[in-house]
Amino acid sequence: MTFATRFAPSPTGPLHLGHAFSALTAYDQARKAKGVFHLRLDDLDVSRSRAAWAEQIELDLRWLGVCWDGPVWRQSSRLPRYRDALQLLWDRGLLYPCTCSRADIRAAVAAPQEGTPVQGPDGLVYPGTCRPERPPTGPLPQGGALRLDMARALACLATPLSFIETGAGPEGETGTIVPRDMTENVGDVVLARPGMGAAYHLAIVCDDFDQQITHVIRGEDLFDATQIHVLIQRLLGFTSPTYHHHRLIRDGAGKRLAKRDDARAIETYRADGIRAFEIREKLGLAPLNPSSVS
Repeated sequence: MTFATRFAPSPTGPLHLGHAFSALTAYDQARKAKGVFHLRLDDLDVSRSRAAWAEQIELDLRWLGVCWDGPVWRQSSRLPRYRDALQLLWDRGLLYPCTCSRADIRAAVAAPQEGTPVQGPDGLVYPGTCRPERPPTGPLPQGGALRLDMARALACLATPLSFIETGAGPEGETGTIVPRDMTENVGDVVLARPGMGAAYHLAIVCDDFDQQITHVIRGEDLFDATQIHVLIQRLLGFTSPTYHHHRLIRDGAGKRLAKRDDARAIETYRADGIRAFEIREKLGLAPLNPSSVS
C-alpha cells in the first residue's frame, strides 16, 4: 500500500512555527517514502474560518517548499458524508442528543457528589446529564449536538482497542497502545455540533479513510484523541492508520505556540527576509534530499 499522509490545519489564523514543523515533518516522511501528501482544511467552524486564512495557508506552505498531491479538501464541502456516518451510528443506537452548554457541564461536574472532575481529551469528561437509559429512536436529529454513548460503543467491540504509535506520546508512549477505561477517562464525546454538521473527531476519521491515509503524523497534543479516532474507525468499519506523534514547538517559557503568536507566524518570518531553509534549520529539521522527492 502506498504511504499516504496529510496536513489538516484550520483556516482560523496564520500558520506559525508549530504548524510549519508538523507540515514539514509529514511532508518529509511522505516524500522519503515515495508516498502521497494531502492538504486538507478543517473549516467546519464557519464562524471562525476565513477564506483569506485558507489562501495564506497555501501561500505559506508553498513558500516552505511543501507541495501537496491532488486538490485541497475542505471539510465544509463534505457534510453529506459526515451525515451518512452519523446516521449509521444513530441507527445502531450509539448516539443521543445533548443540550448541555460548557457552563452546564462545569456546574454538573463541580457538584459535591461527583467527586474530583476528570479531564479528558476534550476537556472535562461529560457527566452524562442528557444520556438516555435506552437508545433514542426516530429520525436522526438535525442541527443539534450529538454525543457518542461511550459505554454502548465499547460494548459493540469484539476485541479490545489498540493502535500503533511510531512516534511518542506526551509521556513517551510508543509501540502498541491500548487505551485505558474510556468511559471514565474520555466519556461521551461530541460527534456533531450545532451549526457545524459534524465535530472534529468524526470528520477527521471519515476524511482519513476516504483519502486512504496510511500514516497520521501530528503533534503529541493530539495523542490522547487517538483512542477516540480508533474507536470511531472500528464502529464505522474503517481500517486504522499508523500514528506518529511528534514533539511540539514551544516558546521560551515552554508554552505551546498558538495562532495568536503572530510574532512567530510564517508570513512574519518571510516578510523579515528569512528564507525557507532557515526555518527548517530553526526547527531542527535536516535539509530534504532532492533525490528523495518524487
